[in-house]
Amino acid sequence: MESPSAFSSGVRRSHQPDTEGAITIAESVFRQIRQAIVEGSIPTGSKISEPELAKTYGVSRGPLREAIGRLEACSLVVRKPNVGARVMTMSNEQLLDIYYVREALEGMAARLAATQMSDTEIDKLRELLSMHGSEIEQEHGQAYFQKEGDLDFHYRIIKGSKNERLINLLCNDLYYQMRLYRYQFGMRSRRVPRAYNEHEYIVDAIANRDGEMAELLMRSHIRSSRKNIEQMLKEKALATGSNAS
Repeated sequence: MESPSAFSSGVRRSHQPDTEGAITIAESVFRQIRQAIVEGSIPTGSKISEPELAKTYGVSRGPLREAIGRLEACSLVVRKPNVGARVMTMSNEQLLDIYYVREALEGMAARLAATQMSDTEIDKLRELLSMHGSEIEQEHGQAYFQKEGDLDFHYRIIKGSKNERLINLLCNDLYYQMRLYRYQFGMRSRRVPRAYNEHEYIVDAIANRDGEMAELLMRSHIRSSRKNIEQMLKEKALATGSNAS
């Protein structure tokens, strides 16, 4: 397992002001560690060393412990007796289970968004998708990197459902676990152009206020993503087996 020093150079120190306004030191460190975990600068399974992280971010133990506690609350860090805290890991089965949950819940979110999103919100969703299209062109159709929160197509639709229970489940409990594995598996693959086109069809259904179609398209979209990841996992297993032999 990699030591904390192996990833300390891959994260950013928290000496710059936050553009969203004044936030606590703990909040700033929490966001930076969360981003580092999602992007893989702090690898899954890595041991969390408070002295190393305190040195890396230039903060005292108090705010750092608060940040780690928040990372535990969103299941990015797991603490076990006699083992300590480590970045979460998932088996292939657990990862695919999340996609089954996403298929059902995000399908419901898309159905609700078709009736709950305002025309202005839908226009902004189209603008976001247009921006994503330009970024994909710059990557020559090989990558689809979405920033978090309101810059994430799926996040925007979930919020557009206006269903607080659904939002809490998908944007709090599962969001950063999903984002971690989407970043590793789903943002750079052969499926990028097709995934983008599927997003366009989903927006069209929402704009037409066709909740049933929006749900069907979203479920199909996530199902296709799951199958893509299943294939990637199989290819990875085969490659690992070949290297081992």
